[in-house]
Amino acid sequence: MKKLFQTLGPVFLVCLAFVLVSCGGSTSSGSNTGSGSPTTNGGSSSLNIAFLPKAINNPYFDIAATGGKTAATELKGTFKQVGPSTASASDQVTWINTLTEQHSNAIVVSANDPNALAPALKQAMAQGIKVVSYDSDVAPDARQLFISQASPEDLGRTEVQVLGKELNYTGSIAILSAASTATNQNTWIGFMKDELALPKYKNMSLVKIDYGNDDDQTSFNDTLNLMQAYPNLKGIISPTTVGIAAAARAIESVNKGGKVALTGLGTPNQMRKYVKDGTVQQFELWDPGKLGYLAYYAATALIQGKITGKQGDSFSAGTLGTKTVGANGVVLLGTPTVFDKTNIDQFNF
Repeated sequence: MKKLFQTLGPVFLVCLAFVLVSCGGSTSSGSNTGSGSPTTNGGSSSLNIAFLPKAINNPYFDIAATGGKTAATELKGTFKQVGPSTASASDQVTWINTLTEQHSNAIVVSANDPNALAPALKQAMAQGIKVVSYDSDVAPDARQLFISQASPEDLGRTEVQVLGKELNYTGSIAILSAASTATNQNTWIGFMKDELALPKYKNMSLVKIDYGNDDDQTSFNDTLNLMQAYPNLKGIISPTTVGIAAAARAIESVNKGGKVALTGLGTPNQMRKYVKDGTVQQFELWDPGKLGYLAYYAATALIQGKITGKQGDSFSAGTLGTKTVGANGVVLLGTPTVFDKTNIDQFNF
């Protein structure tokens, strides 16, 4: 097969990529940057790094891509973002196979399903391609590093703490998640349940975990269904940027702003309106641009052989300073920010 690709040359590969795109995947517009040559050896001038988010045209991942592009410019590498138009593990596998055939130096992926992606990622690694997960992890043996937004326990517990305080620790609540297989969502929800089991939450009950699949309309409809199915619902946690914005819109559409509390993970720009009109009092997030920036630097350090992904490895992450690899190949970005009326206008992302 390799001889066939060598014989047919780049034109065949371009055509192949075009066919795959037309079968349900997409490439983000304006996603190529930098001046590096897309070769497979590891010098700073040969950085050919591809980002594969859960879905493209998602505001959260668009911001992360902006950070990746900035890092690519600083390191004189190349950047592209490709992926499915809707959150689909099978479509991500197709893209992993395409990027492997194109001999990317590194694949930076946010997983819709940690195990479904593993076989394709292992094949990529066997061919010398570095694999970094970000935002949502894959199976640990299918990547070298995971760039984590913050401590999963902190994220899960603090969202319950925020909502509990708003509700005076009383009432029925629901969770509006993304895909049921999303690694990060399920990890956070596990810690949410642990937090809710503490004595101070004895008068709060989790009545439903719903999955909007990171789709705006599905999340909007699911929020309406939750409020209809549970007329006494007092609060919703949505640990997904698509879900929280859709939920806020749904709550407003039935005039329940201030009656059904909402918190979770969102970007300041998408949530500013809802914070200012009182639909949402507080929500959290890290800077997704910095997450993408860090992921690109981490992938570069792997490509250049400066780190291998073992615990204790450290590398330069540009304006973020030096980062150290923790247990299980995890690199932490930092602590999340809590946004409310007092600080939301200080942020623009």
